[in-house]
Amino acid sequence: METNHIQKAESTVTKSKNKKRIILAVITISIALFGSFFLFFILQLTLNTETPVVVVESGSMEPVISRGDLLIVKGVPAIDIRNGTIEDMDGDIIVFNAQGVWSNPPAEPIVHRVVDKKFEDGIWQFKTKGDANPIVDEGWVPEGNILGVVVFKIPWIGWVKIFLTESGLLIPLLIIISALLVISIIVDAYKKYEAENTEKEDSNELAGKNNGLD
Repeated sequence: METNHIQKAESTVTKSKNKKRIILAVITISIALFGSFFLFFILQLTLNTETPVVVVESGSMEPVISRGDLLIVKGVPAIDIRNGTIEDMDGDIIVFNAQGVWSNPPAEPIVHRVVDKKFEDGIWQFKTKGDANPIVDEGWVPEGNILGVVVFKIPWIGWVKIFLTESGLLIPLLIIISALLVISIIVDAYKKYEAENTEKEDSNELAGKNNGLD
């Protein structure tokens, strides 16, 4: 009878541990999958912009900013965006959406320098130019198209994103990493479960021998 009570108690403890492992696995996977999105959300709030991080995909701002650089962008009131000149290249570098401004705009945000600025029809508008480009950009960028001002850059790190995107490997890689994480957690939980079962069997066997001696 005593042995049965011990086995039931051990079984209850094992089930409880398995439940805790499942909960821990779910939490770990959730953090791995959604942690980056949460960090991005925090950056959006902190830097006051919907696009706090941008990877440069062209060489139009070289040598100040190169292709593959990762840029940190901060939302700034249009009136505070610093104007500059083509010759001095002293205006703020802004990130903006060229939709409705350029005749053939790319889907990605543009990173160019402000070379002129005006207040017209109740809104600020900006003339831009890439430092490496021979001419200024077409059209005036209205303040509503501006995502923010570049405040910091991390050289070359954006090449990882460029390579994965251009090669079409970004989504498959995310899926593979997620799958490996899940498999790793399951295997680890299974090994612990097997170890506990082995330990329990040894304990029961020892208890049986002791009862036989009695």
